[in-house]
Amino acid sequence: MSTLGPVVGYRRGSVDLHPPGLPTACRAYIWERSRLEWHSRDGGDPLRLLCDFLASHGVQISDFSGSPSVTDRSVCGAAVLLSPPSVTASPAPAVPDLAAVVYEHRHSVGMEVARRPGAVTGPWTPSWTPEEHAAAVQAVREAIARGDVYVVNLVGHASAPFSGDPREALARLAGLPGAKYGGVLHGDDWWVASASPETLVEVAGGRVTTRPIKGTRPATPEGRAELLASAKERAEHVMIVDLERNDLGRVARTGSVRVDELFAIRRWSGLWQAESTVSAELRDGVGLAELLAAVWPGGSVTGAPKRAAVEVAGRLEPVGRGPSMGAFGWIGHDHTGRASVDLGLSIRTAAISANRAHLWAGGGIVWDSDPRAEVAEAAAKTAPLKRALSGGRAAG
Repeated sequence: MSTLGPVVGYRRGSVDLHPPGLPTACRAYIWERSRLEWHSRDGGDPLRLLCDFLASHGVQISDFSGSPSVTDRSVCGAAVLLSPPSVTASPAPAVPDLAAVVYEHRHSVGMEVARRPGAVTGPWTPSWTPEEHAAAVQAVREAIARGDVYVVNLVGHASAPFSGDPREALARLAGLPGAKYGGVLHGDDWWVASASPETLVEVAGGRVTTRPIKGTRPATPEGRAELLASAKERAEHVMIVDLERNDLGRVARTGSVRVDELFAIRRWSGLWQAESTVSAELRDGVGLAELLAAVWPGGSVTGAPKRAAVEVAGRLEPVGRGPSMGAFGWIGHDHTGRASVDLGLSIRTAAISANRAHLWAGGGIVWDSDPRAEVAEAAAKTAPLKRALSGGRAAG
């Protein structure tokens, strides 16, 4: 793509794979109108670029508390992919750091595409060995001992050769059990699919909600009991909940931030995960740019304090996070024309580009983290994604 600026405005037409968050009622009636693809090398503020692009297509979100925000009712909404900021190069550089695709209401006839089923065709190659991963966990523990941070989310990466058409493989991935933000978005030379269960930010009726996930165990009765009893997992989880309360407090009416649910156990594929719900009333004058600046990147994939945790992780992670650990979902409007936002955190996310598939997985590291257990947890998170991309076969 262009190195001189973002790619804007070309039309692709009918849609055969749905982005995450697309309203069910719209699935047979959307047509791509225009898109924005931006890479960090292009320069500029991605949040401002996103807001200006949406406004140019009739979705003006400068104030969630104001009058109806959609001025063009033919627009259904926009799929958004927003990668986290990174000082390390992504292993999938063709994937934009920001992609926004505006869809309009129009009968979609589907796309008949000549294809041969695609799948991973070779072994997965990690960007760090289990020993290097464990050493990074130990380095975080030392940073915690020095008082630099309280918790850091470390993210690793693996890639494998991929051949054929990605559609079926990515549809399998997006359809994994528990994938609240299951969906696919693609450009001319890149594909991204998510099976994420985690809400980064949702806005409906003037209230903003985030649902951080921290704490993972196998989806067995023993795993559930162990997760509920783990003081380590609960302490890490509560730290992130406090961070999210603080993030929402930056855009909330005074006194309106609340924890609606704490440490609830949910199932994703073959894993139990602990999830909390934090919400607040947005104060007057808050628009999309201010909201995203407050919550992105999500606290459950950074750590706390957020800025210090990001710096520690950036020094230790072997490659950039690419489209993972960012935002992936839908920005549209309700039946009254008021803006609505439903963005998932792009965990459990894969990218395909240049005939390679890419996966990322991470976990929160605290003082009493066991390096070997953290390596095993990352492997457990990627195992269902690898099976999906390999056609249901076991993948190395």
